[in-house]
Amino acid sequence: MEELPHLISDLAYILIIAGAVTIIFKRLRQPLVLGYIVAGFLAGPYMPYTPSISDNSSINDWSQIGVIFLMFTLGLEFSFKKIIKMGMRPIVAALCVMVCMISVGNTVGRLFGWSSMDCLFLGGMLAMSSTTIIYKAFDDLGLRTRKFASGVLSVLILEDILGILLMVMLSAMAVSNRLEGAQLVRSLLQLGFFLILWFMVGIYVVPLILRKYKEYINTETLLIVSVGLCFLLVVVASYVGYSPAFGAFMMGSILAETVEAERIEHTVSSLKDLFGAIFFVSVGMLVNPAVLLEYWLPIFVITLSVILGQMVFGSLSYLVAGNPLKEAMQSGFSMAQIGEFAFIIAALGQSLEVTSAFLYPVVVAVSIITTFFTPYMIKAAEPAYNWVQRFIPNRVNNVLEKRQTLLTARQNNVREHTLGSAWRTFSRNLLLQTVAYLTLCVALIGISFSSLLPLCRHIFSQWPGNAVCGIVTLLVISPCVRPIVMQRNHSAAAMFIRHRGGIQRVLYWLMRFLKFYVGCSIIYYVIHHLAPFAWPWHVLASVVIMFFIVRSRRVKFLSIRLQRTFLQNLRTRELQRDRRNPSYVRKLKGKDLHIASLTLPPNTAWGGHTLGQLHIGRTDNVHVVAIIRGSQRLNIPGGSSKVYPADVLEVVGDDEGIESFSQRMKAETLSSDTNATREHRLSLVKFTVSEASPILGRTLVDLDIRGQYHCMAVGIEDRRGNVHVPQAHRPFQAGDILWVVGEDADLSLLRMGI
Repeated sequence: MEELPHLISDLAYILIIAGAVTIIFKRLRQPLVLGYIVAGFLAGPYMPYTPSISDNSSINDWSQIGVIFLMFTLGLEFSFKKIIKMGMRPIVAALCVMVCMISVGNTVGRLFGWSSMDCLFLGGMLAMSSTTIIYKAFDDLGLRTRKFASGVLSVLILEDILGILLMVMLSAMAVSNRLEGAQLVRSLLQLGFFLILWFMVGIYVVPLILRKYKEYINTETLLIVSVGLCFLLVVVASYVGYSPAFGAFMMGSILAETVEAERIEHTVSSLKDLFGAIFFVSVGMLVNPAVLLEYWLPIFVITLSVILGQMVFGSLSYLVAGNPLKEAMQSGFSMAQIGEFAFIIAALGQSLEVTSAFLYPVVVAVSIITTFFTPYMIKAAEPAYNWVQRFIPNRVNNVLEKRQTLLTARQNNVREHTLGSAWRTFSRNLLLQTVAYLTLCVALIGISFSSLLPLCRHIFSQWPGNAVCGIVTLLVISPCVRPIVMQRNHSAAAMFIRHRGGIQRVLYWLMRFLKFYVGCSIIYYVIHHLAPFAWPWHVLASVVIMFFIVRSRRVKFLSIRLQRTFLQNLRTRELQRDRRNPSYVRKLKGKDLHIASLTLPPNTAWGGHTLGQLHIGRTDNVHVVAIIRGSQRLNIPGGSSKVYPADVLEVVGDDEGIESFSQRMKAETLSSDTNATREHRLSLVKFTVSEASPILGRTLVDLDIRGQYHCMAVGIEDRRGNVHVPQAHRPFQAGDILWVVGEDADLSLLRMGI
């Protein structure tokens, strides 16, 4: 008999024990992440009373795949456009929270005399709250519709992307085992280069592939293609020196901008759940009770630091970002825990062998304790606010209220087209455009010099090969060089500045000269690297070539076509969503009002009722502004509009009104009587017409099976076994078999009647 590999037996064991433990945690209404960690501890080497797995290395490999899928699906939920639309409040809050908590973690580590890398990684682990745990806590407490909850979820999204950048920075620092300013700047520039390059190339190429072969891509093929693209960028990221998680996240964020994003997210969700469970189980395997007993004091201090740090610094960060004091405290108290990202950073430190072995189980213990206290911290926010209000002077309250009024007015008002706003718009567009196209030029030149140049020299010898390579390189980069020099020169902001005259016109032409200089510098670099002449000739040649590129209509059309394709791919998903979700709905937001999405339960008692019959506006003090049913959307519905189970209702109101409406919606449901369901079950039976049967020679019209017995004749089987559609006026013959559908009680009455 063939021996079973240890991987299969180990995988079977951890999945069975994980399933059993998570069922228990589900009944206890605890996060599944904690259940996976407990299951890992039970299956790990430090639990002597239960069997342990045989091969840790194979499970660690599977857990790495789990991290990849976790980060891939996280990228699918992320959008760079979402970050821009969020405004500055979440960005300021996320940055302040992370900087403060990194400082807290670093300080705590130094107080215990740990190494600099342990302190640095500890700060990174404490910097981000758990998205999964907070989502779960908001759902359990019924707070997902609260106004402060939407702000917390926005900050969590930003923390996730900043966590990716933090992981890259920690990896770079771990390689040299020290923190240097120049090296940090170089690492950030390199990170920005690859991030922009992968995003631009991915947005241009991936949607084209999915759109071109759409008719051949079903659910199975989409799964293979999306996972393949994910692992392709994982390999590329690892090759250039970044973590696999970064590559997986980037491919997820690229696919998030395609129209297939929802399908991909739904398709890979099962794989993410499976491998994510294996990852968290592997985390639990590293929990050593002896280490926890030895480091009980650091665990207690770090736990206290997380809770107090988020209570104080988290609340202050939201307050600085422009939120009212009550919302700021509710948000800060909600984030008083650490979770999955702390495990990923801890695993990164162990894989790089720069952190101590005790740090991983210590962080796991802190995560478990803070997760347990999360619901209580959320509930304690409002009483804490009431307590703080008693000690705040009226003058401070007046300042905060006045500041909030000014921020709200500034947010709602349309900014006038002043000279300052024109310069900001013009400068921002120039910067984004120059950085994007310059990144593409650098990448194309690097590929040409590393791959094409050696081939040309091998075929044509050195100087002829240099010439051929130079011509090809200049032709390839010309559509990217031209936009740097020519685009945005005649935009509305540029013309507004130019027509102001005086110093503004001088500055405008200075900006155009700088753009021309950047374009010539790119061409000069190519020529200077390949040509043997003196540098003045290279400068002259670069200027002449730049003029040819600017004047070439073919280069212009090609550049415009490439840019339009990129923008079309970037906006396709947003445009399709806007067709179902016009922007005027979102303009209903105000200072105290906000929009929340609520889903009607499958067994709702409101099914088939109109909005006028439900009296939602008068009863709950909220307004239904949209009804979403599958891919259909009805904006600003009238009183005659009906609702059905599983409809998504977008309602406008304050926290109290939306909460009251949500509770009423969940309460007014139809009771599910399983016994009644069993009694009304349909059955399919057959009746044989014999020589003595009373229906012999009669027709279906004569029997009236539907009217008298509430059954339906669905077919008549002849002597050859063929089933025919029953004809109402055909007389029954001996040997016919009548197939009938009905409830069991009605079929019994029919059997006695025929």
